[in-house]
Amino acid sequence: MIIPIRTESPLKRVPYVNFFLIATNMLLYVVFNEKLLGEAVGTFKKDYLVLDAAEPGVLQFLTYQFLHADEWHLFGNMLFLWVFGNSVNGKMGGLPYLLFYLAGGVFAAWGWAVVTGGASSLIGASGSIAAITTAYLALFPRSRVTVLVWLFIFIRFFEVSAMVVILLKIVVWDNIVAPSLGGPGNVANQAHLAGYLFGFVGAIFMLWVKAVPRDQFDIFSLWRRWILRREFASAVRTPGAQAQARFGSAARTETVSPKQHEGEEARQDRIEELRIGAAEAHAKGDMTAATATYEAIMVIDPRQCLSEMQQTAIARAYYDRDRFSEAAAAFERFVEAYPRSRDRGQILMLLGIIYARDLREPENADRCLTLALETLRDEKRREQCLHWLRDVRASLGRESPDSKPKEHA
Repeated sequence: MIIPIRTESPLKRVPYVNFFLIATNMLLYVVFNEKLLGEAVGTFKKDYLVLDAAEPGVLQFLTYQFLHADEWHLFGNMLFLWVFGNSVNGKMGGLPYLLFYLAGGVFAAWGWAVVTGGASSLIGASGSIAAITTAYLALFPRSRVTVLVWLFIFIRFFEVSAMVVILLKIVVWDNIVAPSLGGPGNVANQAHLAGYLFGFVGAIFMLWVKAVPRDQFDIFSLWRRWILRREFASAVRTPGAQAQARFGSAARTETVSPKQHEGEEARQDRIEELRIGAAEAHAKGDMTAATATYEAIMVIDPRQCLSEMQQTAIARAYYDRDRFSEAAAAFERFVEAYPRSRDRGQILMLLGIIYARDLREPENADRCLTLALETLRDEKRREQCLHWLRDVRASLGRESPDSKPKEHA
């Protein structure tokens, strides 16, 4: 028996909706338990709430998701919802997560009804939780899952890749291989598989349209890393490609050895580990660790930049500790990496103020404040930016403090 216990993925917010779903499932199990409250409750549940594939009611596609056959059915589902649902809820937010959960259950039931052709009835949150499980795989593919391995008297905890646990063990083994070997006959594996399909494709679509914020944890980041590795491998196979790309036709061909190739891969892996570490420290509010990890990244590759939220948090942490040069450098990386950010104008203004007031670098202050003025739309912030820009240009002898600088159309 292999049971997932917890994941290492950070929580971006408290998963209140997931708590609500777990509590609701447990409460309704008691409310509609015919063993506790009599056969009348069981009859009502069977007639109106359980999904009948032969004659399904519209509401049954929702109500069946909150019913369970017995305590073990409930416990297993709620364990999986707790382990994988908290992180998905934290990443998606409250309402999107709730709608995703319910939609996953509806799609799972539809897929099950199509395959079975109305041969039986369906209860349980397994389809919904299957969708949440593969959504976790799309959002946190590089995460590791702590699992309990229980074989007779052998009991051990192991950390295993999420891709191994979810894709190979939960999806393939539990729902494809094991049933073909004669597993339990009352398990709706078709609903599970439909839920897995919905969760994975749905989460990827939400990432693609940016309905869910992208970061270095998600599957697109993993895909991007794979492409970079392919490109580097191609450069190794054609020794002149790298030199041509960097220096043009006059470049001299240099052979990239397998050892250099391995070194570059190790460097990229180390950068990725540090980026994940910085993100986790930021999520926990430990800015001391976050800034230390960010500095380690800069030592390896000064061109790196974290996500918008993380990069600005790092820069502000530097500023709060009076490390103005580091704050300015971090803000400069943000401006360079995110030219279309909605916060670009405010960051440029703050950067200009740091150069003017804290670092005494009026030329850089002039540059940043002028660019900020072209972007800012809020009148109060524009007035603040103009105030600083007048002072900076006056100190440079370019314009009087009272004159408005020219703005680019």
